[in-house]
Amino acid sequence: MAVWIQAQQLQGDALHQMQSLYGQHFPIEVRHYLSQWIEGQLWDAIDLENPQEEFKAKRLLDSLIQELQNKAEHQVGEDGFLLKIKLGHYASQLKSTYDRCPLELVRCIKHILYTEQRLVREATNSSSPVGGMMDSMSQKYQQINQAFEELRLLTQDTENDLRKLQHNQEYFIIQYQESLRIQAQLTSLATLPPADRQLREPALLSKRATVETWLTREANTLQKYRLDLAEKHQKTLQLLRKQQTIILDDELIQWKRRQQLAGNGGPPEGGLDILQSWCEKLAETIWQNRQQIRRAEHLRQQLPIPGPIEELLNELNSTITDIISALVTSTFIIEKQPPQVLKTQTKFAATVRLLVGGKLNVHMNPPQVKATIISEQQAKALLKNENTRNDSSGEILNNNCVMEYHQTTGTLSAHFRNMSLKRIKRSDRRGAESVTEEKFTILFESQFSVGGNELVFQVKTLSLPVVVIVHGSQDNNATATVLWDNAFAEPGRVPFLVPDKVLWPQLCDAINMKYKAEVQSNRGLSAENLVFLAQKAFSSSSNNPDDYRNMTMTWSQFNRESLPGRNFTFWQWFDGVMELTKKHLKPHWNDGAILGFVNKQQAQDMLMSKPNGTFLLRFSDSEIGGITIAWVAENPNKAGERMVWNLMPYTTKDFSIRSLADRISDLNHLLFLYPDRPKDEVFSKYYTPPLCKQSSVCTECVCVCVCVFCVSKECLVATAVFFFGDVLPASLSVVWLHSVSCGRSDSMLDADGDFDLDDTIDVARHVEELLRRPVESQWGGQQS
Repeated sequence: MAVWIQAQQLQGDALHQMQSLYGQHFPIEVRHYLSQWIEGQLWDAIDLENPQEEFKAKRLLDSLIQELQNKAEHQVGEDGFLLKIKLGHYASQLKSTYDRCPLELVRCIKHILYTEQRLVREATNSSSPVGGMMDSMSQKYQQINQAFEELRLLTQDTENDLRKLQHNQEYFIIQYQESLRIQAQLTSLATLPPADRQLREPALLSKRATVETWLTREANTLQKYRLDLAEKHQKTLQLLRKQQTIILDDELIQWKRRQQLAGNGGPPEGGLDILQSWCEKLAETIWQNRQQIRRAEHLRQQLPIPGPIEELLNELNSTITDIISALVTSTFIIEKQPPQVLKTQTKFAATVRLLVGGKLNVHMNPPQVKATIISEQQAKALLKNENTRNDSSGEILNNNCVMEYHQTTGTLSAHFRNMSLKRIKRSDRRGAESVTEEKFTILFESQFSVGGNELVFQVKTLSLPVVVIVHGSQDNNATATVLWDNAFAEPGRVPFLVPDKVLWPQLCDAINMKYKAEVQSNRGLSAENLVFLAQKAFSSSSNNPDDYRNMTMTWSQFNRESLPGRNFTFWQWFDGVMELTKKHLKPHWNDGAILGFVNKQQAQDMLMSKPNGTFLLRFSDSEIGGITIAWVAENPNKAGERMVWNLMPYTTKDFSIRSLADRISDLNHLLFLYPDRPKDEVFSKYYTPPLCKQSSVCTECVCVCVCVFCVSKECLVATAVFFFGDVLPASLSVVWLHSVSCGRSDSMLDADGDFDLDDTIDVARHVEELLRRPVESQWGGQQS
C-alpha cells in the first residue's frame, strides 16, 4: 500500500507530527496530488553531500514542477478552477524556493518520506497484539515514547502547580501589604485623642490579629507548596536522567557502534532522524523544567520564607544544568566519518551534526567547527581533561566550517567537503609497531551558547581511529589496523586500546563481513572456507570446525608475522584475494564458479575422482592476489595414469589483458567445471564476443603461433591461431596438438609440479599485449 494512503489514516499525535512536516517549504497539497509520482522517484540515489549530484536534483525539481503544471492543466469545473490556480502557484513557489539549491528539495522530500514511513510503522506496530507481534525494537521504541508521555504529563503538572503557587504568593503579598497598612493605622492612633484611640484601636487590633493568623498559616502553606513542587521536580529529573541514559548511552552508542562496524562493511548505521526527534524532545522537556525551576527560585527570592527550599532549588538547578550539558555535549556527533585510511595530500570529507541544535536555537548564532588531527596519546590526555596546549599532530587544510541549519529537516550540521592532510607528525613507535599501526583521530570542536548566552558550551568529538599513509603500498596494512580496531573495540575504551588476541570465531565474523562488503556479494565465506583459513592461519591440518572454536589469534599472527614458508602475512594474503575477486572475479564468485579457498592437496583429491578435463579454480597459496586453474588429465609420462595439473597463478596483471572467462574458453582441454558442469554453461555469458565474423576473414588475415611446452622430456605442442579483423583480433583458438619425445633434461614444472607460466607461455602473453596495439604499427604490414 502507498505510504501516503497509510499516512492519511494516522490519528492523534502521529497525525499532528505528519502535518507538521508540511508548510510553505513543501505544501501538503503537492504531496497529496503527486503522491504516486513522489513515491516512485529514486530520492535515495542522490548523495546530498556530493555537489556533483546537483544536476540530478535539478532534473527532479524540473520534473516535479512539470508534473504539477500538468496536474493543474487537467483540472476542470468550478472546484477545478480554484485547484488549477493553487497548483500553478505551488509550482512557481517551489521553483522560486529550490531553483538555486535543488539538493535542498531532495533533502526535504527524503525527510518527509522517511518520517511518514516511521509514523506509519509505529502506528501499525502499536495497533498489533502485544503478544509477540511487535519485535523488540518496536517495544523499545514504545517504552521510550511512553516515558516521554509520562515526562510531558509531569511537566504539565508542575507547570500547573507553579502557576497555582504564583497566584497564592501574589495573594499572600497583597494580604501582607494589608497587614502593613493596618500596622501603619495602629501607629497613627498615637496622635489621636485617647477617646478616639480607644474607639478605633480594638477593631484594628482584631483585624491585624486575623490577618497575621492568616499570613502565618498561608506562609506555611506556601512553604509546603514550594517543597511539594521541588519534590515533583526531583521526580521529573530522575525520570529525565533515566530517559537520557537510555537514549544517549544505549541508542546513540549503538548507532555509533553500527557506524564503526559499517567501516568494516557492516550494514549501514541507519539515519539519525529518530534519534534526533528523541534528543529534541529531551531538550524541550529539560528546558521547560529548567525554566520552571528558575521561576520557582524567582518566587523564593521575591518572598523569602525560612526553610530548606533554598538548598533544594540550588540542587535542582545544578542537576538540570548537568543534564542539559550532558545532552548537548553528547549529541555533537560525527554523522559522516572521515576515511579511516587517510592518505596525505588527498582530499577527504566529513560531516558533524548537533542533534539538538534546532530545538535550542543554536543556529540563531551559527557556530564554527574546527577539525584537528591528534595522536592516540593526545586523545587520551583530552579525555582525561589534561591540558594538551592545543597540540596537533599534523596540518589539515580547509579545517574550519560554519554549521548550517536546514529548515526543511531541522538539522544543524557542518559539512567539511575539501579537507586535506598536508603533513603528519608521527610519535615514537613502540617495539615492532609499524607506521601503519599508528592511530590518529580527527578532533572536531566548537563553542556555542544556549538560551541567549545563559549557558555556553565547549563541545568536542573524536572521529574513529585513522591510519595515515603516504603511499598506496601501505594501504593493505593500514586497512588491517582499521579492521581489527573497528571489529574488536570495546565501548568506553581508553583511546584506542584493542585486545591483542581474539577468538577465531570473532575474527571469522569480521573478515566475512569485510569480504562480502568488498566483493559486494551476498555469498560470504562458507564454513568450509573458514576451515581452510583456519588451517592457513594456524598451520593446522584439521578439517573439524570445532577444533578452532576456542583458538585465539593474535594481532601479530594476523598481520605482523609472515605465514610459514612465505614472505607475507595472513591478512596480506586474504586482502590480496579480496582485491582480485573485487576487481576481476566478482561475477564468477557470485555464480559459485570459484571454490577459491581450497589447497592443492584438496584440489587433487576432489579432481581425481572426476573425468579428464574437469577443473576447478582456487586461490593461490604461494602468491598474493593469485588464482590458479587445477585440472585432471592424462600423465604424458605414464600411459594410463592420470594426474592433476596446476597452472601458475593468474593475477590482476593477467586479467587486465584477458579475462578469466576468455582464458578458460581458450583452453580447450578444460571441459567441466567441478563437479560436472560444462564450462560453456557456466562461463559463456562472460566470453568477449567476436568483433567480426570469421567468414569475412581472408587467409592473409591469419596469424599462427606455435608454442612448444617441454615437460619432463615430453613436449606438448600448442598452436595459437589468431584471426584478425579490420582493427583487432576477432577470435583466438588454442589447441593442444600432440606430445612428442625430446631430449631435454630440464623440466618446465616448478618444485610443486606446477607449470611455470613465466617460462612456458611468455610468448602467448606477449602476443596478447601486441594484439591490444594497432595492427599496422605492430606487424609492419607483414602478415602470415
